Amino acid sequence: MRPGELDAGEIGRWRELRALSGAPANPFMEPEFTRAVGRVRPGARVAVIRGGGGAGGEGVPVGFFPYERGPLGQGRAIGFGVSDSQGLVLSPEHTVTAGELLRACSLTSWEFDNLEAGQPLFVPDAAEEFASPVIDIGQGYEAYAAVLRAGSPKFFRTTTAKERRLARQAGEVRFVFDERDPAALDTLMGWKSAQYRRTGRRDRFAKEWISTLVRQLATDHTPDRTPGCSGVLSVLYVADRPVAAHFGLRSRTVLSCWFPAYDTDFAKYSPGLVLHLRMAEAAAGAGIGLLDLGRGAAEYKDALKTGDLRVYEGASVRRGPRAALYRLSREPSRRAHSFVRNRPKLAGYAQRALNQVGRLRDR
Repeated sequence: MRPGELDAGEIGRWRELRALSGAPANPFMEPEFTRAVGRVRPGARVAVIRGGGGAGGEGVPVGFFPYERGPLGQGRAIGFGVSDSQGLVLSPEHTVTAGELLRACSLTSWEFDNLEAGQPLFVPDAAEEFASPVIDIGQGYEAYAAVLRAGSPKFFRTTTAKERRLARQAGEVRFVFDERDPAALDTLMGWKSAQYRRTGRRDRFAKEWISTLVRQLATDHTPDRTPGCSGVLSVLYVADRPVAAHFGLRSRTVLSCWFPAYDTDFAKYSPGLVLHLRMAEAAAGAGIGLLDLGRGAAEYKDALKTGDLRVYEGASVRRGPRAALYRLSREPSRRAHSFVRNRPKLAGYAQRALNQVGRLRDR
């Protein structure tokens, strides 16, 4: 069915099954994110798996499989390219094979790039495994700060000193964890688009469905904001001027970091790092126990993290002639990216080349 066709009972059951899984309550795995994607992606679908008897012979839902379907049956994870956690939601008491699931959905393949750990149906089909750095604030911010002071004393001391210098030299520093001003979101998206161009990467916000999705998730200001998946815009201000911002998704216990950016005019003060420390403090105060920084190598993630989760990239493909076509179309590109990523020196050359492309774009 289309995500918008899920009824209240099915949504409630989805949440129950996620709680039973024991996995971190990542907001990307909640029904609200799938429903949000369904509003901007016409190919979004959810397979509802039912088990046992029941009224009408249908049985109760024992699983939910969100996906996007292409014109020739190629499937992708819901929100592929921007979703940081993907997979099947299934009762621990039930089993299904990947082939059965894909056949029932009329899919020849299902591609993922951030499959969560603990997905036995699809992990065997993964081509690569990645670390997704996290910040554990389950014991409170002071406990996290103590970990940073012990493990990275120079980093913590330097970052906090830069915040104080920023206040002395530019004006009062103010942080808002859950900003509702749409102008602040526009500023963040402008910074992020400029960052994509500057580093030679594809501007995600140039895709209408992504920018629309983010705006929809950011403007849900109902009093009972969905506990499983709500947008949170955090902004660091200096003299009432935004200098760093982040938009992410939160559940009751997890804040999934998504789109951070800062004003390059203030780069010497490391406002992005200051923002993340303030976010960790505010999130801990709001009862959140984990900040998921997302897959991808970055110095700031290494400096801030306390550990890693595992995510996977690959595809589950049904046997047949289309499986060969899929591998011919996707594997060469994936292998080339993997080859570069796993060789730091070559990756450095590639990054410098991308930066040069970015400079040429801006001329």
